Amino acid sequence: MKKLLFLFLFSALFINLNATSFSKKATVEPELTQKGEEKHWCPVCGMHIESFYKTSHAAKLENGTNRQYCSIRCLAKDKEEYGIDNNHIQVVDAKTQKLINAKEAFYVVGSKVKGTMAIKSKIAFEKEEDAKEFKKKYKGEIVSFQEALKKAQEDLKTDTKKFKNKKIKKVYPKGKKIFEKLCNQDIDPTNYLEINELKADIKNNNLCKKLDEKKLQAVALYLWEVKRFGSLDSIKNRVIVEEGEKCPVCGMFVAKYPRWAAQIFYKHDDHEHKFSFDGVKDLMKFYFNPQKWGDYPVNKSMIKKILVTDYYSQEGIDGTKAFYVIGSDVYGPMGNELIPFEKEEDAKTFKKDHVGKKILHFKDIKENEVYKLDE
Repeated sequence: MKKLLFLFLFSALFINLNATSFSKKATVEPELTQKGEEKHWCPVCGMHIESFYKTSHAAKLENGTNRQYCSIRCLAKDKEEYGIDNNHIQVVDAKTQKLINAKEAFYVVGSKVKGTMAIKSKIAFEKEEDAKEFKKKYKGEIVSFQEALKKAQEDLKTDTKKFKNKKIKKVYPKGKKIFEKLCNQDIDPTNYLEINELKADIKNNNLCKKLDEKKLQAVALYLWEVKRFGSLDSIKNRVIVEEGEKCPVCGMFVAKYPRWAAQIFYKHDDHEHKFSFDGVKDLMKFYFNPQKWGDYPVNKSMIKKILVTDYYSQEGIDGTKAFYVIGSDVYGPMGNELIPFEKEEDAKTFKKDHVGKKILHFKDIKENEVYKLDE
């Protein structure tokens, strides 16, 4: 009996070790498709791509920007928000560690290997025989890219909730402690458009004392998901955006970019409604031609109020009375922007400091000039 018990425990231990023996870390020079120093981290969750290289995916946004993710989960999240060019999605072949066409890959879903930013793992192979060999060792189900993506999209809500609870209990407190002890207290997370930009700046400009990747990730998550929004609560009259609101022009979740939030309020059938935007540029595109972006029952005569975020104070100000700097070296979530200020002297200071081309009043903004910012 004791011998059988020993064999059972040994088998269980062996199976567990076998499941965790698969490493997602790159053992070759990783192919990184993003630009800049932030290319080493996932723009959605901040995870180190090299450490999760064997589940990494690369894609192009609809605006042509290259993005690389730690997992198909983060690709699904980006697809939900930004929109991704389906003809330019790649995945790392877990065996050869080369980027391949995701549509032609064989995915093993739900194996004994832990998921990356997800409960269920989704690991891809170029050759079906390699997927079968992996399945034989680690279990799971072999599916196509479309099926794997669908599963990732379906699991987004539960995966996000699970990891959010974990971060609240463990990661955020750890990140806060490290930040307060080892980092420059003047780090302003609202200055960054993505979490990987924040991580790159912390590491490359020594904004914290030397941190290993785990500590760097904990600090970045605390700053990005807690402090970035908590610091805004003290700002009077800021533009309030609900979590689920999407920009009607580009489809991005506006709450992610509180520094750039702008809104149009209008009255329809005796009810007040609003649209939220991730920058003045998209607000102006909508203002000039709402019907271009959907079947919206609104025109200029129905607009009752326009709110934009003052670049310096971060307060919500009257967009029709603001001063806008264009052509500067400061970029918003959608690239070149109209940067708003309540005071003209602030606009002049910003224009000088950031090589802006000119300052415009709201009434002087032309539709063709707005679209030129995309060129």
